[in-house]
Amino acid sequence: MSDVARVNQTEGARRVERDEDAKREPIENKPPLSADLKILESQVLRGPNYWSYDPAIRLLVDLGSLEHWPSNTIPGFNDALIDLLPGLKDHGCSLHRPGGFIERLRDGTWMGHVAEHVALELQRETGGSTTRGKTRRAGTPGHYNVVYAYLEEQVGLAAGKLAVRLLNHLVQANPTFDFAAELESLVLLADRAAFGPSTQAILDEAARRDIPYIRLNDQSFVQLGQGKYQQRIRATMTSRTSALGVDIAGDKKLTTSLLASAGLPVPRSEMVRSADEAAAMAVRIGYPVVTKPLDGNHGRGVSLDLQTEEDVRRGFERALRRTRSGIVVVESFIQGNDYRVLVIDGRMVAVAERVPAHVIGDNEHTVQQLVEITNRDPRRGIGHEKVLTRIKIDDAAEELVTRQGFALDAVPPNGAFVKLAATGNMSTGGISIDRTFEADHDNVEIAEEAARVVGLDVAGIDFLTPDISQPVRETGGAIVEVNAAPGFRMHTHPTEGEPQYVAKAVIDMLFPQGTPARIPVVAVTGSNGKTTTARMIAHIVRGLGYRVGMTTTDGIYIDGRLVKQADASGPRSARMVLQNPRVDFAVFEVARGGILREGLGYSLNDVAVVLNVTGDHLGLKEVNSLRQLAAIKRVIVEAVPRTGTAVLNADDELVVEMRTHCSGAVILFSMRDDNELVDQWVRRGRKAFVIQSQPGGGEMMVLREGRRSTQIGWVHLLPATFEGRARANVQNALAAAAAAHAAGAHLHDIRQGLRSFHSSFHEAPGRMNLFELHGVKVVVDYAHNPHGLAMAGDFVERLTAPGANGPQPGRRIAVIATPGDRRDEDMRELGRVAANLFDTVIVREDANPRGRRRGEIAQQVMNGIKQASDGRVQSAEIIIDEGPAIDAALDHARPGDVVLLCVDKPADAWRHLEARRAVPVSPAT
Repeated sequence: MSDVARVNQTEGARRVERDEDAKREPIENKPPLSADLKILESQVLRGPNYWSYDPAIRLLVDLGSLEHWPSNTIPGFNDALIDLLPGLKDHGCSLHRPGGFIERLRDGTWMGHVAEHVALELQRETGGSTTRGKTRRAGTPGHYNVVYAYLEEQVGLAAGKLAVRLLNHLVQANPTFDFAAELESLVLLADRAAFGPSTQAILDEAARRDIPYIRLNDQSFVQLGQGKYQQRIRATMTSRTSALGVDIAGDKKLTTSLLASAGLPVPRSEMVRSADEAAAMAVRIGYPVVTKPLDGNHGRGVSLDLQTEEDVRRGFERALRRTRSGIVVVESFIQGNDYRVLVIDGRMVAVAERVPAHVIGDNEHTVQQLVEITNRDPRRGIGHEKVLTRIKIDDAAEELVTRQGFALDAVPPNGAFVKLAATGNMSTGGISIDRTFEADHDNVEIAEEAARVVGLDVAGIDFLTPDISQPVRETGGAIVEVNAAPGFRMHTHPTEGEPQYVAKAVIDMLFPQGTPARIPVVAVTGSNGKTTTARMIAHIVRGLGYRVGMTTTDGIYIDGRLVKQADASGPRSARMVLQNPRVDFAVFEVARGGILREGLGYSLNDVAVVLNVTGDHLGLKEVNSLRQLAAIKRVIVEAVPRTGTAVLNADDELVVEMRTHCSGAVILFSMRDDNELVDQWVRRGRKAFVIQSQPGGGEMMVLREGRRSTQIGWVHLLPATFEGRARANVQNALAAAAAAHAAGAHLHDIRQGLRSFHSSFHEAPGRMNLFELHGVKVVVDYAHNPHGLAMAGDFVERLTAPGANGPQPGRRIAVIATPGDRRDEDMRELGRVAANLFDTVIVREDANPRGRRRGEIAQQVMNGIKQASDGRVQSAEIIIDEGPAIDAALDHARPGDVVLLCVDKPADAWRHLEARRAVPVSPAT
C-alpha cells in the first residue's frame, strides 16, 4: 500500500487494488505464532517500472504463519516496534496524515505491509528521505510483493533484509540479534555507498534542471546528460578540467612559481628531500616556516608556524609520510586567518573562512572531554557522512595541544581556544564561516587570476590573511595553495552564515542555458513487430542526419553499425546507448522481460510506440492475463513527459486504452479508415495515421488531423510491405511513420525513409526476409507465437494466391518452433494456427529449450496440430534441430511453393540458404 507521501500519479489510475489487510478477519484454528517471515526474491528496479514510476526495490516475501497473525494480535509487537523506530509515527500510509501508519498498525495489518514501512524508516535512519512504497498480494496465498523506494540500491536492499530480521525478532526474540549494531552497520554502508557532499550537491542541481545522470562506478564518477550532450564529473572535477591544470595544482612548488611569475602574492618556498635540507632552508627563508608534502591535499601532512629546527625536522618527517614524490616544501609562514575562495569557470562563487578543529575551555572539562562533547553535535559524523566531521585525536593533534601549553587530560581555562588541527580543513574536523559577500574586490580578482594561471575550471584558492575584506597586498596575506577538485561542503553547509549554492555554477558551466542535456528517445514495445518498427524508425531518422543508437533483440547498433550482438532489448542496453558520446538520437526496442526485471533503465522517452498486446509470455513472473501484460507494456507510455507523444494502435483495445495514462500528446494509428475511435479522435483536432483504400485501387498511408488529410505514400511502393502483401509490415510502417512524425521528422523525410527501407536480411535479419531459391520463395521470419505465426501465414497466403506466384497456387510449407518458457497451451495454440495455414509443417526446437526436456516443446506443438483435425495441414513431423528441419522443408518444396522458416538463428539459416543456392539443380529435379 502507499507510504507516507503520494504514490506517483500515474499509479493512481493503474494497478491500485487497495490493500485489504485490515479488513480480513483472522481464521479460527490458526497456526502457532512463529517468526517465519522470509524473502523469496529481491530485485532492484532502476527506472520506471510495473510498480512505480520511480526506482524501487521489490521483495517477494512469504509471511508463513504470520499470514494469520496481524500486528494487533501479536503481544507487545506494536509498542516494541515503535520504541525502536519512533520515526514511524511520521508515516501517513493510506490515511495521508502523520500517524496514519500507527493507526493501521494498532488496527491490525499484515507483516508484508509492516516490512515496507520499516524498510523505508531504516533508510531514513541513514540520512535518506525516501517515502514511497506499496504492498500487494502475490499469486500464492501468504506471498506479498513489498515495493519501496530507495536512494542507493545497496542500502535499499540491506534495509529490506534488516526489516525482515527485525520483525522476526520482535515476533520471537532472537538472542543473537543486536538491532543497534545492525543499524550502525547499515549507516556505515550508506556512508560508503553514498555520493560525497560535493558530488551530491551537483547532482541535486542537475535534478532541478531536469538533467539526467548515470553513475559510472561505485565512487563519484558520474555522467550528466545523455549521448553527445553528456558531461562527466568526478567529485568536483569535470569533463572540462585540464589534466595539466590538475598536475600543476598537485605540484606545490610549481604552483607557487607560476603564481609569483604572474605577480600574485605567494610565500617564499623551496623543495627539499631531507630533514637537514629542510632545517637549512628554514634558516634561509626565515622562521617561522611551514612544511607540506609537494603533492598532498586536504591538509594532510601540513605543519604550520614552525619556530625551531626541531619543529622543522618533525614537520619534514610528517610531510614525507604523506608524499608520493619524496619531496617536501618548506615555505614562509603567513600570519592570518585561513580562507578558501571557490572559483568556477573563472568567477568567484563563494568564500569561506576555515577555522581549524578546536575546543573552547570551560574551566571544568579536560581537552579530551571537550572533544567528546563537541563530537556529540548531531551535525558531526564519520568522514563526509554529515555536514561536519568528528574531531579525531591523533599524534599530530596531541603534539599541537602540547605546543599550546596544554595536555589532553588538562583542564583549559574558560574561553581558551585550543587547536586540535594545524589547518582548517573540514575533513579534519574544522568549521566554516561564510564570507562570500565580505571579500575585498582585489582579493576576488587575485583568486580568479590564480585559477586562470593554474588552468582550472573549478579551483579552491587558499588565502592566509588577517582579514579577507582587506586587500591582501596591503595586509601581508598570500595565496598558500591552489586546489583541484575542491570540496563544496564548507560552502553548501557552512557552520555559520548563509549557504552558497555553488553547484549551480558548475551546471551552468557544463550546460549553459539553452544547451540540451537529453537526446531524443523513442521506445517501441508490443508482442510482435517491435524490432522491425524500431529499425524503420531508426532508418528514417538516420536520413535526417542523426547518429542513431538503437537496441533490438538482435543487438546494439551505433550509427548503423552492430557493436554488440545479443538480445539487447533490456535496460542495460539502453544505458549503453545513452552513455555513447556519438549518439544524438536513441531508438529502443523495449521487451516485457526487461521491464519486469529492472524497469526501463532510463527516466523518460519522448515517444512511446505500443504496437499490440497478444497472449505471449503469459504465465511468467505472475503475469497471467492480457491486462497484466498490457500494464507492463504501458510503462513506456507512462514515461512520456508532457512534451512527448504516445503512438498507439487504435485497432487493439488494450493498447488504445493506454491513452488515458499518457501525460503528453497521443497519436493513433489504424489499419482501418472506418475505425470509429479514430474518427472521433481526429474530429477533436488530434492526429491519426491510417491506411485508406483509394477509389482507383490500391492503399494510401494518410495522416488525418481534424478535417485535413495528408497523403504520405502508396503502400505498394514501400518495399518492406512486398506490394502490400506483408500486412504486419504495413502496420509496422504505419507506426514508424507516426513515431517519426512525433519525433519531428517532416512527412517528406518519412516518405523517403519508408521507400528506402527494405525488409532484407541485411537491414532486418529474421524479419520477413524473402529468398528466391530455384523457383521456391523462402520467407525467413522469427514468428514464435500464435499471433506472429498468423501474420506470417497471412503473408505466405498472399504470396501463394492465384496469380501471385504463377497460374496455380503453390503449396505452403512451414518450419515452426516456440521458446520453451511459454505455457503448454500457448505451444498447442501455435500448432493449431500452423495446421490451419500450411499444407506441410515441420516442428523443430530452439537450441536453448529454457528448462524443458529435449523434444517436449515439439511434442506440445504437434499435439496442437493434431487437435486441428479439420485444418489445412496434410503432413506434419518433428525434426528437432534447425538445420535438418530446414533441409527437409526445402527438399520437399518444388517451384511455385512458399516455405516459411521460423528460425532461431537467422544468420545461420541465411548462410544455409546461400549454400543451397550455390548448388545447381539438375533438370530432373
